[in-house]
Amino acid sequence: MPVRTIAHQRLRFPDVLGFVLGRMSRWPRRVLDGFGYVAYVLVYRIVRWRRTLSATNIANAFPDKSPEARQQILQQSYRNLGRFLAESLWGWNASAEALASRVRILNPELISRFTGNGQSVVLLAAHFCNWEWLLLTAGVVLKVPIDAVYKPQRIKGIDEFLKARRARFGGNPIPHQSFMFEVMKRRNDVRAYALVADHTPKHNEEKYWTRFLNQDTAFFVGADKIAKILKAPVIYVAMRRDGPGRYNVELKLLAEPPYDRDSGPEIVERYARMLEQEIRRSPADWLWLHRKWKYVKPLYA
Repeated sequence: MPVRTIAHQRLRFPDVLGFVLGRMSRWPRRVLDGFGYVAYVLVYRIVRWRRTLSATNIANAFPDKSPEARQQILQQSYRNLGRFLAESLWGWNASAEALASRVRILNPELISRFTGNGQSVVLLAAHFCNWEWLLLTAGVVLKVPIDAVYKPQRIKGIDEFLKARRARFGGNPIPHQSFMFEVMKRRNDVRAYALVADHTPKHNEEKYWTRFLNQDTAFFVGADKIAKILKAPVIYVAMRRDGPGRYNVELKLLAEPPYDRDSGPEIVERYARMLEQEIRRSPADWLWLHRKWKYVKPLYA
């Protein structure tokens, strides 16, 4: 038999990670809840992963709040992150019925109003509450194909695992590099195009600057472009915590055609205002540890 080299074994390691995630998703809910709490303690209290970054983001966003109030937001946001990890693991193996019982979309008729007339829709969400459950439940409830932009993971096994689990109920994860191409290819089909739109553009990418949470902030302009190309209405997806492991989702119309192509990215501005409103309502439910403000606004922007 041929000798298995170390290099060959390393190539198989990503597959092991996907297998481990799959096995963990089968753990009982109570075990996963305990795992989420341990992850919170480890990340927040021991490793202190990105705590300085998160604390700085919160202080800059809420200069009017007391240090004690900002500290409470910081700690609760990490506790919610631990819950998110446990919930996501459970959700990747949960049934459609179980997910729909935990995430209630209050007004799905807003989407069917447009898709029933042959119009695609653009859905804009954020790293708020549990965005993994949001895509899965939308696939169950909305009864329309959902193309969801995502950032591929560096580890192949994890990336393949996440794509497969996110696609279980009709979601179609598409890498962000090819998302616009896929939109153009499907422009005559009736679909929902879902974007978690609070990522930060790279320094050399086109962006829109606005005041957001007391700071100059860069946003992607892709959602605005997609909506105008497809002549599609844009809907903000507001997810709100309704108890442990339970959420309500309210769909809010941001814009609908006809659009003025020369008016600038007004859809992105409306998204920023809506997201800011939701964050101020429940600041600990946003993901403060991502690098939203990693560079400053240029003087010419």
